[in-house]
Amino acid sequence: MKLIDPNTTYIDPRAEIADDVVIYPNNHIIGACKIASGCVLYPNNILTDTQIGCDCKVTASVAERACVGQGATVGPYAYLRPGSKIGDGCRIGDFVEIKNAAVGDATKVSHLTYVGDCEIGKRCNIGCGVVFVNYDGVAKHRSTVGDDCFIGSNCNVVAPVRVADQTYVAAGTTLVSDTPSDSLVIGRVRAEIKPDRASQLKRKFRLRKESEGTQV
Repeated sequence: MKLIDPNTTYIDPRAEIADDVVIYPNNHIIGACKIASGCVLYPNNILTDTQIGCDCKVTASVAERACVGQGATVGPYAYLRPGSKIGDGCRIGDFVEIKNAAVGDATKVSHLTYVGDCEIGKRCNIGCGVVFVNYDGVAKHRSTVGDDCFIGSNCNVVAPVRVADQTYVAAGTTLVSDTPSDSLVIGRVRAEIKPDRASQLKRKFRLRKESEGTQV
């Protein structure tokens, strides 16, 4: 393996790392990690008891007892919690948290998303700000997403639900029921546009503040 800066890199004696792996500064490889051939660990990763498949790129991320398939990219600032299984060719992007979940081959979870207690199929796109709502205040529940699904930005997938293959969930939807395959799901309040009302609303707020003696 190629260590860019051995002085800032920690590698546990139990780790197994292929000869051609490139490790940039400030990586911490803890426990019985396995890093396969062709991988590049860019700066600032903390990997604990984690398996990384061939030809992966990992940047500034944390993974604990996780498994990442071949040709995947992780990070920056991803968090793979115990039980995370990432398929081949996946994209797990910035500020994505995966917890006790499986992500199928070629699926993209690009940014700002929580994926907890679920199985996601192959070739899916999980949009920005999606939350898999897995906790009802008493118990955790699991959801399933089939292959070739699209879940738009700012959706809530409230477990337990089953999203069938080729389902398209429109942005802003809160999904609480199972879907049939090849379905379009839209669950949001339509915007109501009232012309020439913004100035009236601002004037109303200003008068209210003046009557309360509040600094405007």
